[in-house]
Amino acid sequence: MPEKADFIWLFFKTSGRVSRAAYFLGGLLVALVQAFPLYRFTLVPEGSAESNMWSFVFFLTFLASLWSNIVLAVKRLHDLDKPGIAALVLFVPVVSIVAFLVLCLFPGQAGSNRYGSRTNAPADR
Repeated sequence: MPEKADFIWLFFKTSGRVSRAAYFLGGLLVALVQAFPLYRFTLVPEGSAESNMWSFVFFLTFLASLWSNIVLAVKRLHDLDKPGIAALVLFVPVVSIVAFLVLCLFPGQAGSNRYGSRTNAPADR
């Protein structure tokens, strides 16, 4: 089982590189975590205190997952030896679909690059 520090690095820190598989599976996990409060929200009566609580939990989860998706994209771009700022293209409708497919399908740069010596690890310091 990965260490807690590995999860924190993967989902909240922008240094280093991630592979296609790590990017896709990390994004899938983020989507599942985001879906849980949304699912719970649909099960309670509209306008109830519980409904308000689950909508707030969903909002907080959405903010955290938004950051996690950006971080994953930045590290995936680093693996392709591209600057992380290009992750902003994921906020452009239609273009974001193409960008997601590129990040999932194109292999990263073999060997070390300016963002780290290996994939699925923080950048060397």
